[in-house]
Amino acid sequence: MAVPFYENQQEIMFFQQQWKAQLKEIIQQTELINGSQVDSFEREMEQFTGIKNAIAVGNGTDALIIGLTAAGVGVGDEVIVPCYSFFASVSCILHVGATPVFVDIEAESYAMNSTSIEAAITPKTKAIMPVHLFCQMADMPSIREVAERHQLLIFEDSAEAIGMYQNGVHAGGFGLGGVLSFFPTKTLGALGDAGMILTNNDKFAKACRQLGNLGRDESGIAQRIGFNSRMDEWHAMVLRSRFSVLEENIQARSANSDYLTTSLNAQAPMVKTPIFNSRGYDANRVDYVYLIEVDNRDALAQHLALAGITTETYYPIPLHMQPICRHLGYRQGDFPVAEKASTCALGLPMHAEMQQHQLDDIVQCIQNFYKE
Repeated sequence: MAVPFYENQQEIMFFQQQWKAQLKEIIQQTELINGSQVDSFEREMEQFTGIKNAIAVGNGTDALIIGLTAAGVGVGDEVIVPCYSFFASVSCILHVGATPVFVDIEAESYAMNSTSIEAAITPKTKAIMPVHLFCQMADMPSIREVAERHQLLIFEDSAEAIGMYQNGVHAGGFGLGGVLSFFPTKTLGALGDAGMILTNNDKFAKACRQLGNLGRDESGIAQRIGFNSRMDEWHAMVLRSRFSVLEENIQARSANSDYLTTSLNAQAPMVKTPIFNSRGYDANRVDYVYLIEVDNRDALAQHLALAGITTETYYPIPLHMQPICRHLGYRQGDFPVAEKASTCALGLPMHAEMQQHQLDDIVQCIQNFYKE
């Protein structure tokens, strides 16, 4: 039986009748964008994260670009960023005219190695942009210590990190701000693109809100060159419903992750299961992606595909080796940890609706591959 990488049909069916009634109300109202549903969703995210301001935008990539723009990052500035991430983590820096300066990652968390930051700082450095990937946050206390010592901004690419905390601080709350993505496959996903900026800084929040609304203030007067990046009422309605079962879904994902880890640990050393790096302080795990490192990654992915099990390769080309970054002068071998991960990391299906037989099929298929 097929095992999709992501599925949410049960949840959609559960909310379908509620959505039909609410959609009828939305169609009849005058505000289809940034209306009452969006406003309520922003307030709910502020309460959930404990972060003072939540600004809804069109998607997570827009959130990154708007945030960097509002922070004053631009031409002549450098932003330190990990070289292992989704492309939006670097495209947002290029969009605002700044220069990405890459650092390597930690082998366990796949996040920026905080011990590498100091050597990457130059007189042009303006910001550090940690990226929280897969199931855990970067080492934010250490990163914040470096940033404060060098008077640098922190803007978090926390697109995957809803529900993740360190020392009681939600992802996106350690520096000037951060972002959330509500892409459909995210732990909290819309039925289309949507995103959010989080910040405790009121001035920064006001700038982000203006930038996302074509640069206009509350009276509709353009104060700056902005973007058309607002959240539809429909997406906010869906997200509010799905938010009501977020904690339940996180728990289900955690149980699925634990089962896979327990079952696949028997395949070591050919299979390396995820490692949560607690770092000695209060932190939690939220299983957005279940990432393993394996011998003969591409052959295993093909073997699983033949069995109907969908996987994702993370990330086949590190950011510093992408053609768009060629002008920066990086070479293969500059960041060995990230480059190794790009050859052996494989994402397995992970979502709240996985059935026991699907988990067993994944485990059995991997076991069979390494027996052959």
